[in-house]
This record gives sequence, C-alpha cells and structure tokens, in this order.
Amino acid sequence: MRHLAITIDPVGPIWLGVVLIIALFGAFQAYYWIGRKLGERLYDSRIGLKLGRDRIAKVEGVVEKWGAFAVYGCFWVPMLRHTLPWVAGALRVSYPWYVVASALGCLTWAPIWWFGLTALIWAWLQVAARSPITAAVLAVLIVGGAVGFVVWRRKKRADKALAA
Repeated sequence: MRHLAITIDPVGPIWLGVVLIIALFGAFQAYYWIGRKLGERLYDSRIGLKLGRDRIAKVEGVVEKWGAFAVYGCFWVPMLRHTLPWVAGALRVSYPWYVVASALGCLTWAPIWWFGLTALIWAWLQVAARSPITAAVLAVLIVGGAVGFVVWRRKKRADKALAA
C-alpha cells in the first residue's frame, strides 16, 4: 500500500492573505459609504429590516459611545463585524478615523483568521493523508457541531421571541 505524502505549506500563499486584507478593507469602505448614503433610510432598507430596528439601535449605541474605536473592535465580534460599518456611515463617524480603525482591524484580524484557518485545513489534510477514516469522522463531527450550534441558536431565539 502506497502512503500519500501531502506537502502543503501551513501558512498558504502569502499573496492570498494580502488579497484577503485588501478585499476586507474595500468591503468595509463600501459598507461605510452605503450606510452614509442610506442614512435614516437604513432602518427601512432590506438590510435594515433584516437586521431589525432593535439590533441597529444597539449598534448605534456602541458607535455613539466608542466612535472609531468601535470600528476596530467590531472585527472581533461576529455580528458587529457585519452591522457596525453600515451604522458608522449612517451616523457619519469621522471618515479619516474610520479609515484608520478599519485598516488596523483588517491588518490584525485578517492575518489571524487566514493563518488560523489555513493551519486547521493543513492539519486536517495531514490527518486525511494518514487516516482517511479519521479525517471523515472529524469532518462529520465538525459539520454536525456547526449544524447543532445553528439549530440551538435558532431555537434559543425562537423561545426568546415567544417569551416576549
């Protein structure tokens, strides 16, 4: 029986990490300007309706309290990462400070995500090369855990909505 040898760089191509940083920075700029253009209409937009007025109000509170510091911090909080840039634009956070905070966030969060994710994939491929069955079991456990987490969160939200 022939043993598979996988030679994968655990860091991955550095240029892909740089592209990730640039793309994330570009997306954050677009979110800001879309939020700035929408302004108060953010609440009634499709995005605003999906997020909900309460959630947007909470994010507004964070932005009003912390300003550009909230932009940097939002990279580390999953739901804030996707809502705060829009709200920062709608609230007209100082754009120069927003650029600095979002650049710092991209430069610190994206590499950690990139290197961590590629290291996990590399480790799984190493396990797969040695034992495909173990790798399959790990994949099933990871996907099952993710699905279980999503179901649990949705049930928790539904229970909370019923209680209110």
